[in-house]
Formats: sequence, structure tokens, C-alpha cells
Amino acid sequence: MIIEIAANSYESAQIASRAGADRIELCSNLELGGTTPSPGQLLCVKNNLDIPVHVLIRPRGGDFIYTSLELEEIIESIRFCRSIGIEGVVFGFLTPAGEVDVATTKKILSHAEGMDITFHRAFDMVTHQDKALETIISLGFDRILTSGGKQSTPEGIKQIAKLIEQADGRITIMPGGGITENNINDVIHFTGASEFHLSGKMIVKSPLEYRNKALDLVHAEDIHPYNYQITSFDRVKNVVTKAKSGN
Repeated sequence: MIIEIAANSYESAQIASRAGADRIELCSNLELGGTTPSPGQLLCVKNNLDIPVHVLIRPRGGDFIYTSLELEEIIESIRFCRSIGIEGVVFGFLTPAGEVDVATTKKILSHAEGMDITFHRAFDMVTHQDKALETIISLGFDRILTSGGKQSTPEGIKQIAKLIEQADGRITIMPGGGITENNINDVIHFTGASEFHLSGKMIVKSPLEYRNKALDLVHAEDIHPYNYQITSFDRVKNVVTKAKSGN
């Protein structure tokens, strides 16, 4: 059984590792669904952690249809990951019709040869998951991260179980999204999955006392201008303990 933690910083990755995570999916900007981490973040994590690291390759938030310049950036990000010995990368590309973009995916896969490859939750945005699953298998991916096309894993648990049955061992289906210590064992027992993905995050309140009320550098209602997210040692530890003890 593998517990993978979506860590949004070097510090978060360190916390997750100490809490017993088996693998890190390193990213930035969890509030945007995750974007590619910086070279500095990648180097710190790679040089100081002993567990496998997979890196989210996503140049921005929003959809999963990219321009030629964005694809150039994606390729360079993968090349950098390879150059420092990162074990795996995580990405996904869709067409405007909500299908897997096979041509783009093949192009990007050619730059990630020999790495562990995960198709991320763009899979939850496709029109037909059963068809997309077969396409992703044929492309040679190692796993798919999914919430079963729903907002969270508990909501999509029946679909996840169907996908695992359809995959029949040809690819790993990794449930992710909304997994906590309170539902991890239900997810394990209902789906029969062997890998699980979560952030286990918490909010850190800023110690900054002075607040300039004349401006706000963040222009999104659901993002606090001073507080930030970080991996919670206790949340990750509790999930790992429950998952591996079965209690």
C-alpha cells in the first residue's frame, strides 16, 4: 500500500516524509489545483528526502488545453526533472471535446521515457471515463489519479471501483480528492485500491500584525491574502496509521 501526499512546498514535503508518507507528489499552488514547482523547490526536496518524488507538470491553473509556448515550458520542466533524478512526473492533456489529447500526450511522453508517469485529475474532466481509461492504458501510463469524476473520492467511490475492475491490473487507479483519516479505510475496503493520494493540508495563520488595508495582492475570494496552506503532520500520520493498520 502506498500513501502519496500532494506537498505544495519543500517544508510540506519534509513534514509528509516525517509523518510516514510513501511518496510525494510535489507541486505549488494547491488552491489552483496544483502547478509545477520551482527548480529550487525541486532541488531541495530531491536532495533531502529519501522517498520517491513525483512532480506535477502543469504550467498554470485552469483547463488542460495548452498553447505551443506552454507545451515548450512543459517539456523543459520534464527535462529538468530528469536531469536531477526525479522518479516520476504527473500530467494530463485534453481536447476541447473532453477527450484525452492523444497527439499532445504522445509528444510529451517522448520526453519522459523511463520515468514513472501518472495521468492526473484531468481524467475527471473527460466525457467518458471508460473510454479514456483504455486510451491512457494504450499510451503506456503507470497510473491514473481520480476521484471518479466527482468532487471527492467518497462521492465517486463507486465509479473508482468500476475503473479498477475495468483496468484489471493493466494500470494503477489511485483514488485522490477528499481522502482523510475518517474515510481512508472505507475507500480501501470498497475500492480495493493499493495507492491513495491526499494533501492532508492545514491553514497556517500569518503572524503579520500590520495589514495594509489599502490593497490586496490576491484577487480571489477563496484565497486569503496572508494565510497559507501546509501539510499537516497529524493528518498525514493519522491516515498512514489507519490505512496500514486497517483500523
